[in-house]
Amino acid sequence: MARPSLLMSLPKHLSGIMHEVMRHLLRRPVVGIAAVARTPDGRVLLVRRGDTGEWALPGGTLEWGELLSDCIVRELQEEAGVHALKVGPVTGVYSRPDRDWRFHAVTVFVLAEVTDEVHGPKNLLEIREARLFRPEELPAELGMGHTEPLRDALTGRPAVLE
Repeated sequence: MARPSLLMSLPKHLSGIMHEVMRHLLRRPVVGIAAVARTPDGRVLLVRRGDTGEWALPGGTLEWGELLSDCIVRELQEEAGVHALKVGPVTGVYSRPDRDWRFHAVTVFVLAEVTDEVHGPKNLLEIREARLFRPEELPAELGMGHTEPLRDALTGRPAVLE
């Protein structure tokens, strides 16, 4: 089992205070992108987060001046060490404020086809490991509110605005 990060091990009231500070500093939602990344044989790429220890879809926040298409290619390389063979289409945009405890994120979810060679994360503090799962092996619940977006993408169900 992954050890919790320093931030996650803080008393609950301190993490609540940090959340409020970030909310007032940012004052706007953060734009992110995550990939429902699959290999040609249908396995799904997940990453185990360093902060919560939970499995989630690979992705991250958009950097200033960066295109979403470039961001997801970068995040797949940084978090899992995989190369994107194809990116798109968009499967949904999710904005529920409680999905990410750090800030209010608006996340664009896209399909991606990736190589089956997983070289692992570049930053082991952020991402502990990356792994391919056959559909029947997928964890029942994913971190960061990714369970519903993954289910929607895999079933072709259109996302509903939240």
